[in-house]
Amino acid sequence: MWRSVGIDCRSDTIRELTMVSIISLNHTRYVLLSALLLTSLASGLGPSVALAQASPTGKFEFVTLGTQGGPLTSATRSQPANVLVRPGEAYLIDVGDGTAGRLTAAHVPIQWIRGIFISHLHFDHIGGLFAVLGLRHQMNDHAPLAIYGPPGTKETVEGLFAAMRPSVEEGNGLPGEKTIPPETNIVIHELNGDAGAKLNSFVVTAAVNTHFSFPSGSDMDKRYKSLSYRFDLPDRSIAYTGDTGPSRAVERLAFKADLLITEMIDVSAVLSRIHQQRIPMSPQDLADLTLHLRTQHLTTEQVGQMACRAMVGAVVLTHLASGGSPEPGAATRYVSEIRQQFSGKIVVANDLDRF
Repeated sequence: MWRSVGIDCRSDTIRELTMVSIISLNHTRYVLLSALLLTSLASGLGPSVALAQASPTGKFEFVTLGTQGGPLTSATRSQPANVLVRPGEAYLIDVGDGTAGRLTAAHVPIQWIRGIFISHLHFDHIGGLFAVLGLRHQMNDHAPLAIYGPPGTKETVEGLFAAMRPSVEEGNGLPGEKTIPPETNIVIHELNGDAGAKLNSFVVTAAVNTHFSFPSGSDMDKRYKSLSYRFDLPDRSIAYTGDTGPSRAVERLAFKADLLITEMIDVSAVLSRIHQQRIPMSPQDLADLTLHLRTQHLTTEQVGQMACRAMVGAVVLTHLASGGSPEPGAATRYVSEIRQQFSGKIVVANDLDRF
């Protein structure tokens, strides 16, 4: 385990983070967990659909299936997707384009997937969900599956099932052929705010982050959220930012986690690539995008500040929003810039890295 030492980034915030984290996370994990489990019980599926299968043993690995931040694509990196996996049991964390193929490359059979956690509903984080759900159906895998995500997840998934209908109905093109609906045994849990759930082997906690900045209490704020997650495993804890700007809520969620899996943006590189590709944008669209990039994502400096304040053990950079694959030497520069704020271990992830 690595700890940040020798850099005082916390000043007056450390006591606040310590006390609020203990109160907030305990409340989240146990009080709000009860509410979520009551929802499951009301649906007749028991406290957790993931409990239906036998419990495997062994330690979980966190695999970065796709490390490219969208919407710009890369020839060497898939879009954001991760899997928390041990033999026989796996949980997807975001499902960007290319997830199904990356699962195969990571030697994770589709039948191992017991749960899916979606941070938010931007295309680069859900573009591979249609393929994953379709592959489950084609492989005759109708084991219980829980999908967790922000408001809008139910509408999104049900829309994907509706889009599958022609393919499901035609089947193999044989008369009288019967098929099981692809939505069988799939339960969707929408998380409106801080929430948690206990699965077979760990506790997962969610917190609303700052990737969206809709006015508090507005209709858009109620309808759409962006979530960060924390996974407390038997042997360690992993915090996953998803997409976010600077956020005290995420710092509290990640407090003293062994591993912080965090997004990172290189604003100059992204804007340069947009210019090079001549992507059509009005001046106002470009101004809005620039504001979004600068305030609703994390620069290297902000990653370092978050990691230091949260006192995490190590940092893994993913969702690399750098205008495509980082230029030669960029990874070294990113680590050096984060090092100004955080002295723990820092890794720039590639697709299929294991932690």
